[in-house]
Amino acid sequence: MNDIVNILVPRVCFGCMAPLGRGERLLCTFCRNQIPLTEYNFIDENPIDRIFYGIVPIEKANSLLFFTPNGIVKNIIHHLKYKNQQEIGDFLGDWFGYIINENNPTFRIDYVIPVPLHKKKLKKRGYNQVTTFGQKLAQHLDATFKDNLLVKTANTKTQTKKNRFYRSQNKQALYKVLDLKILCNKNVLLVDDVITTGATLQACSIALKQVEGVKIYIATMAVVP
Repeated sequence: MNDIVNILVPRVCFGCMAPLGRGERLLCTFCRNQIPLTEYNFIDENPIDRIFYGIVPIEKANSLLFFTPNGIVKNIIHHLKYKNQQEIGDFLGDWFGYIINENNPTFRIDYVIPVPLHKKKLKKRGYNQVTTFGQKLAQHLDATFKDNLLVKTANTKTQTKKNRFYRSQNKQALYKVLDLKILCNKNVLLVDDVITTGATLQACSIALKQVEGVKIYIATMAVVP
């Protein structure tokens, strides 16, 4: 039956759009081997940590992949974000979760929280592109996934082309924690798709820092080098 379906609706690689072979899922073997892993971890300092220095105190930040303007990572995240291919988030979360457990077996997280979309954008798109990614990470880390604790209070346009200072200033009050008590003295993993300037994650972290004793870790699918 799977072979018949694949003939009628061929499965293609989201990295290069070539047909997938037997046993391949979402990415062909070539793209899987070429995909640029950061090889960062939750122990050693890395360039992502420095994005938050002097702005908001977090424990550690990490990303699975490097994002470039053209390439495999851009293609797969585009399909996840705009083409409703949510299984990509599941795939990346499964991959990242396995790596985290291999490199940091004592890493402990209580709650995994996705960067939220405003309710209007969520209704228009139909899904948050980091939900399945966060859910899969929570499974690997034996944590609880919560997508209703952190909310976005205003519907803003994309700001990817604005400079870091403007983005940071403009996002300071855009996020709110609805239940402070549940996160008290907990380890929280904040997840997103791509880090560019880090302004969105900084603003979310500032909101979470209102919680007494909370420790914030950050994990994303990709980071712009």
